[in-house]
Amino acid sequence: MQVHSAILAPFGKDRLTILGDTPLVAETPESLLDDETTPVARFFIRNNGLLPEPAGDPDAWRFTIDGEVEQALDLTLAELKSRFPVKTYRMVLECGGNGRSFLEPTADGNPWTNGGAGCAEWTGVSLRDVLQAAGLKRTALFTGHFGADPDKNGSFEKQAMSRGVPIAKALEEHTMLVWAMNGVPLPFIHGGPLRLIVPGWPGSLSQKWLKRIWIRDREHDGPGMTGLSYRVPVHPIAPGADVSNVELRVLESMPVRSIITAPAHEARFQAGTRRITVRGAAWAGDDAVSRVDCTIDGGSTWLPAEMTPPRNRYDWVRWSATLALPGDGYYEIVARATDAQGRAQPFRAANWNPNGYGCNVMHRVAVRVGEGA
Repeated sequence: MQVHSAILAPFGKDRLTILGDTPLVAETPESLLDDETTPVARFFIRNNGLLPEPAGDPDAWRFTIDGEVEQALDLTLAELKSRFPVKTYRMVLECGGNGRSFLEPTADGNPWTNGGAGCAEWTGVSLRDVLQAAGLKRTALFTGHFGADPDKNGSFEKQAMSRGVPIAKALEEHTMLVWAMNGVPLPFIHGGPLRLIVPGWPGSLSQKWLKRIWIRDREHDGPGMTGLSYRVPVHPIAPGADVSNVELRVLESMPVRSIITAPAHEARFQAGTRRITVRGAAWAGDDAVSRVDCTIDGGSTWLPAEMTPPRNRYDWVRWSATLALPGDGYYEIVARATDAQGRAQPFRAANWNPNGYGCNVMHRVAVRVGEGA
């Protein structure tokens, strides 16, 4: 992994870790996710193909909604801004493979730790409003998303990634067509001038450089929707098992996750330190976070953290806890989030799958108190 690279310099990124350069993929160390709103400079990068040509005039960017609609729409970004109610929500965007590196045996794909996630303020319009203007037919069941980016070989003959969602998810208020991020025009590397945001579900659904949404009468079958792509076993399988005859399902809502953003891993404290304040963030896909707990003794005892209410649905929960230390030495701080359905993060992943989706094991950081620790 590369932390400092000229590859990221044109995009103004701050100390991201490069996981791949073709396509460009970079994650954010957990300690850099300590802001309530993730700065653009610290927001992760995930591409499935090469970068397209930047838009010359962003407001002239065109995209289409067609298929199972009463009236196909061909709109410019300027028309989108003026025609529909503008909204801003702070929402988590997370890669479907976030946490992949914690699976044993190793799964295929970029070795994400917990840094394939960020929480930004997204400004745009609800996709629902645009679909209502187009008029959905009774046969409208699914979306298909298309971007302007070529595949990783530079070819435009097929999409680098083209996923879709059931119409019910597309009609949620928080599923958005966005053109701004944290109050500034959507950066090119994050899909500007126009992208889709499908919160709570794998980030691959949030098509960048959006050119078309195809309304379909069946599940979409573009790249990222077939085979093992974004699919996990319906029933648990043994780690490393063959999945050729295993029933699979599409990964939809992401699992509950918490991260520790302070202190950083391997932080050192002066001898005699007996209290440490721990901070972090938690989120739970379509669900809500009900609690976050911390331990320093391997789970023998847990301390509930204080949580700040989210600003809106799909915002992350910021949390903090003050931990009492019995003496100098080495400690591992572990955070565990639980969602509103009572589902908590595991110590060890129990959902092994060959592409490593949805691994949400508890995050832990090591700290040392005293010189000899």
